[in-house]
This record gives sequence, structure tokens and C-alpha cells, in this order.
Amino acid sequence: MQNLSTESGATAMDVETSAAPSRQPSVQFAKKPNFRPLKAHEISDGQIQFRKIPVPPHRYTPLKKAWLEIYTPIYDEMKIDIRMNLKARRVELKTRRDTPDVSNLQKCADFVHAFTLGFDVIDAVAMLRMDELYVESFEIKDVKTLKGEHLSRAIGRLSGKGGKTKFAIENATRTRIVIAETKIHMLGSFANIKVARDSLCSLILGSPAAKVYSKLRSVTARLAERF
Repeated sequence: MQNLSTESGATAMDVETSAAPSRQPSVQFAKKPNFRPLKAHEISDGQIQFRKIPVPPHRYTPLKKAWLEIYTPIYDEMKIDIRMNLKARRVELKTRRDTPDVSNLQKCADFVHAFTLGFDVIDAVAMLRMDELYVESFEIKDVKTLKGEHLSRAIGRLSGKGGKTKFAIENATRTRIVIAETKIHMLGSFANIKVARDSLCSLILGSPAAKVYSKLRSVTARLAERF
């Protein structure tokens, strides 16, 4: 009896030991790499990027007068090198090793281009500070083919007496408009440019200013409610 009990006890112990799960060795995972953020010149494989903006003849003198106002924000704030190529008559921009963001180069190019189109430095410099600003251009002949006095009257309707109509559209849509002969340039956000363009096109097609004002008032009220 004693032998049987000892045998049964031994077999029970064997079963318990065999049933116990075997411990697997703990897996050591590699540490998460901690890479430092790439600098602007490293993103482009250390290559220097350029932009060249041609200056039209009628904007050459205003550029000389406002050069310091253009140079200071580009060089000091955006960390972009800028120079005026007198022989080729164009503004040249270049990235530096301490440029914080690659997109700064394109922002500066848009800023200088807006100035060459006729916008004031105070208005154009907003393109450096805000991402959602654009410049859009179109010609009067894109809307309607006009010649001679008809074209002159259309330009007069766009400006209004003493620029009254143009200022009204600018203030209502929060845009800036430049009318350079038959070309029209607009600076602002996408939605606001669309509203301003529709108003200008209505004036070109012959709508009276009072009708455009009333339509503009309702559209801007709708835009204000949306935002």
C-alpha cells in the first residue's frame, strides 16, 4: 500500500511539473530612434534653391524707393538672401543654411511678384505672414471683347469716380485690387477673390454700380455668417 501511494504521489508530481508552462526568454526590443529634425538645406540634400523675379520697367523706380522695406522682412525674418540684378533687371532670391523652412523661399517670391504687379508693400507683405493669400490676374478681354471708347468706359466703371467703386469692392471683400490698363490683379483669400472677381466681371459686362453694390452686400453678409 505504501509503495502504491508513493508511486501515485510521484506520478501526480510528474503531471503537475509537466503541466506547468515553460518560461520563454523575454524579448529585448530595440530602442526607438530619436532623430533630430532636418534643417531646410538638409531636406534639399544641401542644394541651394533659387527664385528669379523679373521687374517690369514701370516698377523699377518704385522698387528702388521701397527696397529697404522689401529687403528687411525677407532677409531678417524669413532668412532668405535677396539681391537686385541690375544688368538682368530682376530680383534674385536664395536659401541659406539657417533658413527655417523651405517654403519661405516661395513665400518671398510671391511677395516680390505681388509688388511688381503694383500692390503696395504694406499689402503684399501679408503674403509672408499668412498662408491662405493668393494673387489672381485676368484681362478685360477675357470677360468681354471691348475696343476703343467701350474699353475706356469699362475701365472707368471698374474704378468709379475717384476710385470709389474699387475701394468699395476692396473693403467689402477684404481684398486688394490693382487695375493696370486692361489687366486686373487681385490679392486675397480664395473665397474673397471669387466674390471680388464676380463683382468686377458684372461691371465689365455693363451692370450699373448700384446693382453690383446691393449684390455685393448680400454676398458678403452670407460670407460673414459662414465664418
